[in-house]
Amino acid sequence: MNLMDREYTAHPFYGSRRMTAWLCAQGYPVNRKRIQRLMQLMGLEAIYPKPNLSKADAEHKKYPYLLRDLEIGFPGHVWSTDITYIRLDGGFAYCTAVIDWYSRYVLSWRVSNTLDTGFCLEALEEALEVGKPEIFNTDQGVQYTSSAFTGALERAGIKISMDGKGRALDNIFVERLWRSLKYEDIYLKDYSSVKEARKGIDKYFSFYNNERLHQSLDYRCPRDVFLYR
Repeated sequence: MNLMDREYTAHPFYGSRRMTAWLCAQGYPVNRKRIQRLMQLMGLEAIYPKPNLSKADAEHKKYPYLLRDLEIGFPGHVWSTDITYIRLDGGFAYCTAVIDWYSRYVLSWRVSNTLDTGFCLEALEEALEVGKPEIFNTDQGVQYTSSAFTGALERAGIKISMDGKGRALDNIFVERLWRSLKYEDIYLKDYSSVKEARKGIDKYFSFYNNERLHQSLDYRCPRDVFLYR
C-alpha cells in the first residue's frame, strides 16, 4: 500500500491494471483482484488526480462549479478543501486541509483515522476563525455536501462551489499541496501512528506556510502573500 500510494501520487492516472503491471515490474507478483481491493480500501481511483476519498450522496444538494475561467485576484477570494490518504507504519489515516488559492496558505488542517464529516467540519470552523472567503470550493463528497458543512458556509455568507464530477483540475491547488506534503514529509518520515503523524504534519505545514518559497509566488512564502499581499 505504501508503494501504491507513492506511485499513485506520481501517476494519478494509473488504474488497477497499470498499478498491477507496475508492481509486478518492481518484483511484487500480485494479481489485479488484490490491487483492486487495496485501491478501494485506500480510496484511490484513476478518474481523478487524487484519492477519491469522498463519495457523493445523491440525497444532498449539489452546487455549481464557480471557478471556471475565474481569475483569482487576492487572498480570501477562493478557499478550498480536500482529503488525502496518509500512509503509516502498519496502517493509514486521512488528512484534510483548507487552503487559500491566491497565496497557497494552509489555514487549517486535521488528521483522522476515519472519514467522517467531523474532522472536515473542525478544519472548516478553525479556518473561519481567521476570516472568510468569497467562494469556498470542494468536491461532491458526502463530507462536503452534508447539511452541517454547507450550512456553516451559508451562515457565513460564503458562495459554495463544487467540482464537476470527474474533472481533474477543479481543485488543483489542494492537489499540489498533497504532492508537496507527501514527497517532502510523509514519504521521508514513515510515521508510525496518528499521533506521530499529527505532530510531524503540524511541523511541515508550519514550514510550508512560513518558510517554503514558491516559484509561483515570486519566491515568497504563503504567509507573506496571505498576510501582506
